[in-house]
Amino acid sequence: MTLERIPYGKHYIDEDDIQSVVDVMRNAALTQGPKVKEFEQALAKFVGAKYAVAVSSGTAALHMACLAAELGEGDNVVTSPNTFVASANCAIYVGATPQFADIDPNTLNMSPDALTQECERLGKVSAIIPVHFGGLSCDMPAIQNIAKRNQAIVIEDASHALGATYPTGEKVGCCTYADMTVFSFHPVKIIAAGEGGMITTNDEDLYRKLIRIRSHGITKLDDQFECHDEALSEGEVNPWYYEMLELGFNYRITDMQSALALSQLNKLDSFLFRRRSLALAYDEALLGQAHIKPAQIGGRKHNAHHLYVVRIDFKAIGKPRRDVMNALIEQGVIPQVHYIPVHLQPFYKKLGYKRGDYPNAEAYYDQALSLPEYYSLTDEQQQRVLQVLLEVVA
Repeated sequence: MTLERIPYGKHYIDEDDIQSVVDVMRNAALTQGPKVKEFEQALAKFVGAKYAVAVSSGTAALHMACLAAELGEGDNVVTSPNTFVASANCAIYVGATPQFADIDPNTLNMSPDALTQECERLGKVSAIIPVHFGGLSCDMPAIQNIAKRNQAIVIEDASHALGATYPTGEKVGCCTYADMTVFSFHPVKIIAAGEGGMITTNDEDLYRKLIRIRSHGITKLDDQFECHDEALSEGEVNPWYYEMLELGFNYRITDMQSALALSQLNKLDSFLFRRRSLALAYDEALLGQAHIKPAQIGGRKHNAHHLYVVRIDFKAIGKPRRDVMNALIEQGVIPQVHYIPVHLQPFYKKLGYKRGDYPNAEAYYDQALSLPEYYSLTDEQQQRVLQVLLEVVA
């Protein structure tokens, strides 16, 4: 008999989602059409931001945010080592230098104290990219204050955190504490668009830049033309005319993706409620375990719960993580590790980083394991995960 496979993450698609995409395919533009704007407006309203720009991926969103912030050679950009590589790579894309501030061992997010020390060490910091790891918001008031002292722009990486709130009550993405916030709609994220991303901001100038960068740097909205002799005939704009004002990219999202994401956004409250319920059930079941500790146990009310992470003392149980993961997989439970610290990747080691540079991130990584958590995970499946985990670890 083939065992049921329970992955660490999984998208949920229902007939409403499918129909929303079919409707676009039958009745509307496939790209650069009305669904993109509709999705942008809905998400901006949900998080409480003035502007939102939908793009092809979360990585594209990070790259565009760095471009809009005019980061480049000579600029230090500080992010967390406990993240996916895109949070740091985006600085390199624009010629800036990625730097790291170690994490708080409890929140697994960038530590404001470590950030302060890193800013003092560097002397000049142009941008800070805090990462809301797993869906738990960083200490953004503290990070914003540090950024102000250093005259640095703040770009929140909220790829895990759609629907999360700050302890002060605002939704992540409102840009109360940041210049821009980026989201991801990869299939294992809170809502899915297949691929897709979003940038929110309250700054009109940044919004206008982002709109241009998304589509080759070409004039958008009411951008003024620079070559009037080419643009005008008898005082009227030539109907075919456009201008490339800066170097941009094709980072557009399609109407089909936007329709799917918009339909998913309508279910976000249900998604969040289920994920939180699963996290609390895991917490209760693992309470008192000697060598398995739930991570990020504080802030459950504010967390979007993209991931449910435990820390396992593999040395104490006498089994390496490889053996634990393989034993789980053999029983149909598919865990994952989030993340290998960015500075330990070969590319970043060539830039001079090494093990020992960020001890909190490394200590967490050495014990980390992400358990299945997603909307359609049933209570029975979760109990199966716990049963197998405890048997393997015991």
